[in-house]
Amino acid sequence: MKRRNFLKSFGVFSAAAALPAVEVLGREKSQVKKVQGKVTAAGKGIAHVVISDGYNVVKTGSDGSFGFEPHVNAEFVFLSVPSGYAIPHKKGVADFYVKIDRNAPQQNIRFPLDVIKGGDDKHAFIVWGDTQILTKEDAELLKTISAPDTKALVASLGQIPVHGIGAGDLVFDKFELYADYKEAVGTTGAPFFQVIGNHDIDYAARTDDRSQATYKENFGPTYYSFNRGKVHYVILDNVFFIGTGHRYIGYLTENQLSWLEKDLQHVPAGSTVVVSLHIPSDNGAKRRSGAKEEELGGVTSNRAALYAMLKPYNVHIMSGHTHFNENWEKDNIMEHNHGTVCGAWWTGPICSDGTPSGYGVYEVDGNDIKWYYKSVGFDKTHQISIHKKGRMAEHADAVVANVWNWDPKWKVEWLEDGVAKGDMEQIIGYDPEAVELYKGPAMPVKHTWVEPSLTEHLFTAKPSANAKVLTVKATDRFGNVYTKEVTLG
Repeated sequence: MKRRNFLKSFGVFSAAAALPAVEVLGREKSQVKKVQGKVTAAGKGIAHVVISDGYNVVKTGSDGSFGFEPHVNAEFVFLSVPSGYAIPHKKGVADFYVKIDRNAPQQNIRFPLDVIKGGDDKHAFIVWGDTQILTKEDAELLKTISAPDTKALVASLGQIPVHGIGAGDLVFDKFELYADYKEAVGTTGAPFFQVIGNHDIDYAARTDDRSQATYKENFGPTYYSFNRGKVHYVILDNVFFIGTGHRYIGYLTENQLSWLEKDLQHVPAGSTVVVSLHIPSDNGAKRRSGAKEEELGGVTSNRAALYAMLKPYNVHIMSGHTHFNENWEKDNIMEHNHGTVCGAWWTGPICSDGTPSGYGVYEVDGNDIKWYYKSVGFDKTHQISIHKKGRMAEHADAVVANVWNWDPKWKVEWLEDGVAKGDMEQIIGYDPEAVELYKGPAMPVKHTWVEPSLTEHLFTAKPSANAKVLTVKATDRFGNVYTKEVTLG
């Protein structure tokens, strides 16, 4: 810029600087000077409960009261539900927030809670990855098959508290189907918290911030926390809409990271922290495919900042998005990237990697978490699929097993006619059934763009010519043993 033009521009700015900031910057002005309120149970205040507007983080006093001036951009005041109290909900949808009335100079808020008899040190939670309903037909499948399966699972867990987490892509761009999603979770018997996914945002919006409006109308804030027993739960929004087409990246905004820093100040080092987000923080897709760069919309680009913040804790990350199942572990973090409730977008019974449509089940005792993958329509022992020789072209002389919830602490062995033969060979490849169902430009008919995906939870064994039965034996990290056999010949 030439000096004369710069000085001219500077003069305009200097003159404007004397005016009120709202006139210079066009800042949206809220009338709210203070929000105040109380967290109670049975009419008595609850001390030390964390309250936030997504920017400020405060704690209730000894009488359960709180008060602060909300940030000008804040939309909600929400509480981090404390341990020992039931999750408030409306017909299964977690109800932990109040929308800020921007036209009121002061707002009084009450958060009434109920004590859980017997406490919640022992509890469980369920993770639904990608329900992703596009049509009323999809919604009916969710409501009549997946939700009843979940309801039965919740009932089987007994008297312990159970909650659910919908890990994003609750619908497939069809916001009118949020009502069906809510109806489904309302029948499960567990209150559900939600995560925003890339198919839960408005792509007609001009910015990422504005793309979340419909989701917020239905489910409230897109990042928040809550507690159960000794575990601190965090929900984050890592879908960043870049303002054109249906394009987004996996990215955590500074607002969220700044809020999380404040939120974690109230969590003792060494605690177990469960973080849920839609797009995986990381996965092995780049390594499996041999790609030179990772897909910006497939993982979280600034995950290092998140990991640094979580370093003092024992961390489990819950994600969806990929429509395959993968578990990885490094240092203090384990990520569970879930297979989906919708399978391969409601086109067949399995995900793109051969994982059956289903959801994650996590049983918590203090700081200890154990888990398994629950396939819809099967009991918890269903953990292996077997494919006979010839079904996988690259390994035509081998039996192929898919152990979809595998992680490096599993042991996968095989027996031939009852005789132990040792470990199966792990490979990277495509699940044979997924190839038959989804590979090719004309398949599947419902969504021809669906394709099988590479996975590393495949295992092979080459039986001898006269063998009659091959048995796969998989032992998970908790010592649970699962077996499946196939008749040869």
